[in-house]
Amino acid sequence: MAKIKGANAVLDVMYKWGIDHLYGFPGGSFDSTMNAIYEMQDKVKFIEVRHEEAGALAASAEYKLTGKLGVCMGSAGPGAIHLMNGLYDAKYDKTPMVALVANVPTPRQDINFFQAFDEMPWFRDVAVWVHQAKTKEALPVLMDTAIRQAYAKKGPAVLVIPKDFGWQEIEDNYRVSASNHTADNYAAPTAESIEAATKLIKEAKNPVVYFGLGAEKAADELKEFSDKFKMPMMSSYLGKGIVEDSFKAYLGTIGRIGAKAPNEVQGHTDLVVWVGNNSPFSVLWFPKNAKVIQIDVDPEKQGKRHSVDVSILADAKKSLRALIDAGEAREESPLYKAALADREEWDAWLDSFKDDHLKDEGRVRQEPIWDVINTEAADDAVFAIDVGNVNMDHVRLLNMNGKQRWTTSGLHATMGYGAPAALAAATAYPDREVWHLAGDGGFAMMSEELLTIARYNMHVLTVVFTNETLGYIEAEQRDESNQPLSGVILPDNDWAKVAEGMNMKAFTVRDKAEFEAAVKEWKKMDGPAFIDVKYTKHMAYSTELNTLDDPEFVKYYHAEALHPFSYFAEKFGLEVDAASAASGHAEDKAEALSVQATSSASVPENAPDTTSGASH
Repeated sequence: MAKIKGANAVLDVMYKWGIDHLYGFPGGSFDSTMNAIYEMQDKVKFIEVRHEEAGALAASAEYKLTGKLGVCMGSAGPGAIHLMNGLYDAKYDKTPMVALVANVPTPRQDINFFQAFDEMPWFRDVAVWVHQAKTKEALPVLMDTAIRQAYAKKGPAVLVIPKDFGWQEIEDNYRVSASNHTADNYAAPTAESIEAATKLIKEAKNPVVYFGLGAEKAADELKEFSDKFKMPMMSSYLGKGIVEDSFKAYLGTIGRIGAKAPNEVQGHTDLVVWVGNNSPFSVLWFPKNAKVIQIDVDPEKQGKRHSVDVSILADAKKSLRALIDAGEAREESPLYKAALADREEWDAWLDSFKDDHLKDEGRVRQEPIWDVINTEAADDAVFAIDVGNVNMDHVRLLNMNGKQRWTTSGLHATMGYGAPAALAAATAYPDREVWHLAGDGGFAMMSEELLTIARYNMHVLTVVFTNETLGYIEAEQRDESNQPLSGVILPDNDWAKVAEGMNMKAFTVRDKAEFEAAVKEWKKMDGPAFIDVKYTKHMAYSTELNTLDDPEFVKYYHAEALHPFSYFAEKFGLEVDAASAASGHAEDKAEALSVQATSSASVPENAPDTTSGASH
């Protein structure tokens, strides 16, 4: 019978699962696997990152973008530890991936050898499955199991491979179970739950929809549902892009990073249709007495963030279709009219800055730059979004069309995510534009991955918004804790020179015209480019404060054209008692946070599945 080396067998299993590449960095303890990569280079591509953390983040990002499991690797000791941040990103965002971790040869384990330690305990908290091979024959079986466990349990699986097992030959007769892997098929709703939900929808005065990533495959149903029942829609941040931003009843994301309208509207509803959404911040939103219809495939999520009146334990797409078919069409409610008018005014206000006529202390504002991105990005562009104020600009200013894809680090929210996600996007979608968008703080953490992007000539445009501050943290210190700024100021680096030193065409821009010209030049290229935007230091509009009755607030944010929500409530006849509800019912915030902290103290909440009706 034919023989095969253990490491080759591991890669062969991966390949038979349809995975033709992996991210990693070589190390002595992984020599056997690096030899397998060399021998199988006609089947498996090795994406050599500059830091193992980037490889793990890239593997996590790949599933978020494609629904297909990614694989990374780290050598024994420091290489293994460097994977942790990416593995926790996958854990929190419920992202299937596999990490291959090397260990020293079996005779050198447990004797305090170089770079050797007991790796299993390190990974037990973060992984949905972790195992070290005890025999060379077990390697292909364990790799097949790791992939199945990652898909089944929606998280990272870790396989530890002793170096000597990778070199040793085994019988080439193992079985791979890839052909048995099928897509998730979630239940349809019960007739009783649809009947109860339809009754609440009919009785409600001012209902709304609040959806998350669990509704990813239900975009058409969300829009039809909103149209028929005249409900404004709001989403979690990770729900952005499911419904195109141009849809008139989609107000955007609730929360600090979101726009004005959804943050105001959420406090005035009497019914929330809660679809595939597990945002931890949602404990701070919606009136306590609002009724809730919750649609989710995970029973653990039912009633978790708000008391629920009707639980629908079923697929989002199937449930929305059943409600559409069963319910009676509604007229526009006062809240619906007020919500659309509030959004329309906000959009017009943002548009007023697009022409770049207003500079904040001589630096370009957010709106002109993102207007160019909206105009120039391809209809199927992929956006790798770092963590920080860039999330606020992305959710408010990028007009996604339903065909474009994007990814960020959700619940883990690790800075430095953008560059690894960009190289994953370019690997998965080599024929599509990839936009890597980051603040200078987040970019600095993983800036070395420009070398990876340049090395493989990936068609990635890296845009760094240099405002010389950790802006998201600065706003927290100013607006939430009202403290002196501490530890947030960054130096004004010449990032374009850094990018040029990493073999990339680079530009420094200070206005809209320069940015547009640089983008157009990149679009003519077949490889990467870099743009350092000397960006406004002015904080974006605070929807947490949102005090339009304060002249100083209005002056600082140039908000003379905006009206408080009371204006729209009065205009459209929204009842005074409903219209007076505080956005986020601030009096309950401390209590809600206390409850959340108590329930989540030891085990972090997982964000849900990116391909099914599971929440977030």
